[in-house]
Order: sequence, then structure tokens, then C-alpha cells
Amino acid sequence: MDKTPKKIIVSYTSPQKKFSPKAPLSYEEKLNIMLEYMKETGNPIKTTTKYKGYNIGSMRANLRASYWNGTLKISDDLLKAFLDNGILSKEREVIRISGQKKYDFLMSLIGKDTHELSEARMDNGVSYDKIIETLYKYGMIPDEYEYKGEIVGNYGPYIQSERKEIYHAYIKKLIEMGRAYPCFCTREELEDLRKNQEEKKMRTGYYGRFARCRNINIETAIEKIKNGEPYVIRFKSMGAPDKRFVFEDLVKGRIEFPENDQDVVIMKSDNLLPTYHFAHLVDDHLMHTTHVVRGEEWLSSVPLHIELFKSFGYKAPKYIHIPLILKQDGETKRKISKRKDPEASMSFYSEKGYPAIAVIESLMTIANSNYEEWHNANPDKTFLDFTFSPKKMSPSGALYDLEKLNNISRNYISKMTKDEVYNELSKWSKEYDKDFYELITKYEEYTKNILNIEREQKKPRKDYASFSEVKGQIFYMYDELYNPDTYEWGSITDKEEISTILNTYIDKYYDVTDKEVWFNNIKLLTDSLGYCSNMKEYKENPDNYKGSVADISTVLRVSLTSKSMTPDLYEIMKLLGKDRIVERINNLLKK
Repeated sequence: MDKTPKKIIVSYTSPQKKFSPKAPLSYEEKLNIMLEYMKETGNPIKTTTKYKGYNIGSMRANLRASYWNGTLKISDDLLKAFLDNGILSKEREVIRISGQKKYDFLMSLIGKDTHELSEARMDNGVSYDKIIETLYKYGMIPDEYEYKGEIVGNYGPYIQSERKEIYHAYIKKLIEMGRAYPCFCTREELEDLRKNQEEKKMRTGYYGRFARCRNINIETAIEKIKNGEPYVIRFKSMGAPDKRFVFEDLVKGRIEFPENDQDVVIMKSDNLLPTYHFAHLVDDHLMHTTHVVRGEEWLSSVPLHIELFKSFGYKAPKYIHIPLILKQDGETKRKISKRKDPEASMSFYSEKGYPAIAVIESLMTIANSNYEEWHNANPDKTFLDFTFSPKKMSPSGALYDLEKLNNISRNYISKMTKDEVYNELSKWSKEYDKDFYELITKYEEYTKNILNIEREQKKPRKDYASFSEVKGQIFYMYDELYNPDTYEWGSITDKEEISTILNTYIDKYYDVTDKEVWFNNIKLLTDSLGYCSNMKEYKENPDNYKGSVADISTVLRVSLTSKSMTPDLYEIMKLLGKDRIVERINNLLKK
């Protein structure tokens, strides 16, 4: 039953005209379109809900944020309609600010934003969208996210700058409770404090008697803010360092720390956004987060984070602090670095063209110590069949081995069909090498046959660890790419001898209709020119011959590919065809 007071209902006959995207909607219009949706569908409004061209889910999230923050300017009757119909929630009562005028005024000052967020939103959006795209590429689909302005999930928005009003509401409540305060200490003052503590061999930080703004007078704070003095908001800790804080980490086990007594910064002055400490509290509480997985560098912050949760009376999530990922650097091991090591970024694997499953399998060997053993015992299963346990994670630093990934990836690519390799190569090259993409799509069937060389056999070749490597290994199969400056000749380097071998082969022994016939012809060519076609005999009496059949094969291989190491020579020659082979030999002999 519709409980909305009739006097505030906006009647309309043409929703498309009334709710034109070109004009902002009034609160009455927002209410009515939301009510129409719920009446028509019988469904609640979720964050992703769209109706009649409007993202009413995002609209509702913004309304709630404004309501929680106390900035929603609507009539009492209209507010009642939003509340009665469940569009807004009385949850605001939990975080409402004090009625004391001093605090109200202080909060209004704190809530003012003197910075433009549009550019930051754009920058954050690009970075954020890239993360989402990368996760999708590797089959790791988040339950909740925002992508190019579209919100997926029930607890959005997910861009920090868009949650500013929510953070401010909780900051206000914390100040009201006497557990937070504005701090006006300059960088110079804080640096002097640190140096003084170090000189006296005292514990450094902003705590206890060193927290100069901890008990600042509210009138003084208001006056400083009005005068434009920069400030941050600090958490007022009640911990005592002589007491022990104990908690159970799901990887590290039982951990003890001194209680937190540091009055840490929870809201920055540059953009009036929270630090990680406070954002973690608000976001994980509102999003009903049960487990937090993060690096072990945050382990020492747990006493602070638990205290923050307790200050609001909230239940803290369970923590999983994973060890640092290390890299072998010469004779030593070091922390893998985002700045030094490109493999620290997921975009690296996309750009290189590693198959998603290979990357994930490689990471699983790091994540769970028993995964590799399990996978060897279950070669036909994937990581999706594996039971992951944080207890099986190593409490010490795990060593990342790129070569292990390469081996895993080569194995997976070798098991693909030619069509599968071609499709994945096309996808990769379309994004990262458009010229190569145009080439392989122009010669689709020819390319598939190239990729199929030594693939359909008991032990297929394992040439490629990533799709970015393919071009460099098959370039010689395309006239458009083949223009060598150097050749990897073996023991035969004399130009006249090379010319004799190649011309004799073309004139007398060229035949690729059958592999056995082809190979017998190579033997005949070898013997006719004073080389030995029998490798056993050659090894026993090398001085009796100019060389072996291996030397002859190398000349043929290098003359056509410029490489001394390639897949099956017969298959290469069969695909190239006589005309192309003759042309390449003639071009070579002219040099």
C-alpha cells in the first residue's frame, strides 16, 4: 500500500517528457519515478537499477548519502514519503550529529570542500577502470565495482571521492563522541617534535602529552578554520602502550602488540578525504565486509583499526595479512617493487599476452604451499577445483619466479588447438599489435597452419610462453615481415658452398609432397655433395666427409628462415611453397 502523502505526488502522463535526461529532476520527480518502478516491478531499488533512462540506483545512493550527512534539503512531508517507502533509511539516526550549535558550525566548516574533484575523479576513474578491465581479462569478476560510471553492487558508490559525504557523517559522529578532533600542527612543528623525541630516545609519534591539539577548545578550532588555517582530523586514541593487544590472524596465527595510543590522521587536509585507516572502518562496516586480505605491512595497524571499530561499537572483520612477495635479485632476495619490476603490475601480463589461467595457476603456487603438489596429482583439474585455505599460506615471504610462470604458460599453450591459439593471438594482437593483427587475419588459414606445426603430436612443441612471443618466432613465414640482415649459419659459411647446396637441392631434389620422400632426398643431396647422411658413421669417421646431413639441413633452414633453430623444417617448406623458397634463395645469393 502506498503510504506517500497525496499532496506531494506529482501526476504525469508522459514520463519521457517529464523525466527528460536533459533537465535535472526535482526531489518530487525522483520520488515518483522510484515509486513507479517499485509498483511496476515489485522489486526493491538496488545500486545498479535503471528505469526509464535513469540510474535510479545511483540516484538513491546519493540521496542516502545526503540524508546521512544532514545536507538533504527537503520538506518534512517529502522526507516522510522517502522514509515510509524505504527509499531512505532511519539509519541516519545512528550517526546523526549533536544538536550543539558549536559542533554544527564546526562540522559545516569541515564539510566545505575547497578543491575541485572533477579532475581527481577523472584520474581515479581511468586508473580504476583499468583495474576492472584487467580483472575481467583474467576471469576475476568482482561482485561489486564501478566501471565508467556504472555501479554494480548493493553498497556503492565505490569511488572514494563519491563517498565523501558518507565519510564526513562518520567523522562528525566521532567528533561528537569526543574521539576525534581537528589538528592544526604544521609539518615543521611535527618534524621538530619527532627530532626532539629521537634526541631524548623516546618513542616517536603524536600521542599523549605530545598531542598538542588533543584537547583544543572548540571556539579556538572554529576561529582557526574560519581564518583559513590548514588542519587535519585526528583520532583520539584511548589505548595504553603498557597493555597488550591480542588477536588471531588467519595466516600469522596469534599476534600480540602494545595497544595503540597514537592519535593518527583520519582525514587529510588537501582534499578532505579520509586516510586508509578511516576509510577502512566506514567502507568495510557499511559493506558488511567479513574478511580483509592485505599485505603484512599493515599488521602493526591492527590495534588502531580494532580500536576504531570499537569506538563505534562495530564488529571488526577477520584479518588475513599475507607476506611480501619476494624476487631473486642476484644472490639476494628483495621485495618485488612496482617501480622496478614490471611483473608487479597485472597489466604486464595482459601486455605480454599470458593466458589468464596460466597467470592464475602461477599465483596459486605462491598463495598455497600445497597447490603445486595437488595440481601434479590432478593434471586434468584447474584451480577452481582446489580448496583454498589461508592456513596453507606461507607466513614468510614467498618467492615469485617468472620462469615458473613461463613454464606453466608454455604447457597450457602447447595443449591448445590451432584454432584456440589463433583466437587468443588475434585478441591479443588486436589490442597490442594492430599491424600483426591485420596480417594474421588477412592470412587466417595460413596462420593457423603455421601455429599447428608440431602441435598435434604426443609431445607438442612448447615454443610460446606468451602471445607476444609468437610474432618473433614465426615472422619468417610472412613475406611482409621477412627481411633479414643476418643469418645464423652453422659450420658451413662459405658462400660458394652454400650456393652449391641450395641450387642442387632446387634443381634435383626438391619435393615436399611426402615427408619421407623429402627426407630421403635430403640424404641423397647430402651424399652427392661429399657429406655424410648417416650420423653414426659420421661421428665414427668425421675426417672422411665435408660434414653431415645436419649441416646440410642447417643451410636449408637458415636460408629460408635466417634462424638455425625452428620447428619442423619439412612443415615450414611445405607451407612456404616452391615459388617462395626459390625467391628467398635467389635473394640470399644476391647479397
